[in-house]
Amino acid sequence: MQAELESIMEEFGADTGTIHLLEDGVLILKAYVGLPPQIVDIVRIVPMGKGMAGMAANRNEPVSSCNLQEDKAGIPAGAKLTGVNGAIVVPIRNEAGDAVGALGIGVHREYEYPEEETSKLLDLASNLVAAQV
Repeated sequence: MQAELESIMEEFGADTGTIHLLEDGVLILKAYVGLPPQIVDIVRIVPMGKGMAGMAANRNEPVSSCNLQEDKAGIPAGAKLTGVNGAIVVPIRNEAGDAVGALGIGVHREYEYPEEETSKLLDLASNLVAAQV
């Protein structure tokens, strides 16, 4: 998972990244890059519906912010500690289309991910499930 995350981050020019997989009803951190240690402790286990990863997996749709530092729309205050501005988290979907995890990337500048990048990230996220089999 770590190598896949690093490859995805390189492709998108991301500064931070996470992969969470659903286990026993919660998201478990499987790979990460660029997160401060205190954030790693916070996001190691994410309840469904909480934080960007939990929201993306729970809704089974992408969740993004062009500026996390200013976003007030349900993004946890701890997200500011990452130093990330532009961020997106997409669900990792199995073959049936069910969310089984979340893939997130972020950059330290304001950035809104266009539809074509979101679609590509969704495709890459689905490939993560295939790599686990």
